[in-house]
Amino acid sequence: MKVGVIGTGNMGENHVRTYLSMDDHCQFIGIYDEDEQKRHQIAKKYNVKPFQSVDDLLKSVDAVSIAVPTEFHYEIGLACIRHNVHMLMEKPITTTVLQADDLIDKARKANVTFQPGHIELYNPLIQVLINMLTNETIIGAAFHRISPADPKLKHVDVVKDLMIHDIYILNELLQDNGMTFFALGKIIDGTPKHAAAVTRTSQGTTAQLTASSMSGRKIRTIQILTEDAFFEADLLSHQIRITRAFLEKTRNHPVPLTETIQVENSIQPLSLQLLDFLECVESGTEPSVSGENGKQALMIANQIAHSIAVLH
Repeated sequence: MKVGVIGTGNMGENHVRTYLSMDDHCQFIGIYDEDEQKRHQIAKKYNVKPFQSVDDLLKSVDAVSIAVPTEFHYEIGLACIRHNVHMLMEKPITTTVLQADDLIDKARKANVTFQPGHIELYNPLIQVLINMLTNETIIGAAFHRISPADPKLKHVDVVKDLMIHDIYILNELLQDNGMTFFALGKIIDGTPKHAAAVTRTSQGTTAQLTASSMSGRKIRTIQILTEDAFFEADLLSHQIRITRAFLEKTRNHPVPLTETIQVENSIQPLSLQLLDFLECVESGTEPSVSGENGKQALMIANQIAHSIAVLH
């Protein structure tokens, strides 16, 4: 299968490097970036072909990763559909829900695979955590995704850049399409830089999400309280701690026992995601992360960002 990458910023470069390591599964054809200097720099670094336009690249490939700024997702998605090229679209899926609906509909009619880049669902730690929670009744969840300030991301919305990862993880855990969020945050130069959101599902589960690009250090944690246990996942140390209460015969009250699991992290989530994408294209099956999943995450992210703007 012939593949390419559109957009060669940090994430796009990761896609280029990962595809090149998967030559058993695909043939890497080339790249396109609107920034000519960046395009030629990445082409030279990885010894790949730089295409002069999106259409030229799309005429030469079967599938692409799209890693351009979100405001261009819809336009490039339409171009992929016109050329019958399958696409993995980095998050968020589009700028608006109407754009997402249109791309999902047009891709389905054209039989084009359209997969949003919800990379954390391919993180081995998240996969282990989701499996552990399969038979648990979740009472509450708390997500913290915090990063140091980066001048290069001055105008990046922290909800759509960071929090959206935890939004789609929460959606996967709870499978509840009726969540309504209340959110507050800090807006700097017209862009949310710190956000805190809470929700309560129809089943009574509560969840809180915090994302910030104003911290002195990086934090990626998930805490899940169930009827029978407390799960603490650290995505940076690749550890999950499970605490359960046991009643010993010699005591009148439960004793907390904690187990720590170190999750293997030798395989990168991006490799797993791209392999899944290519296999779906090859077999013609629905992606495990669908366009509808991407739209749902976008709807919640937009709701949270709007709530912060209104109450700021």
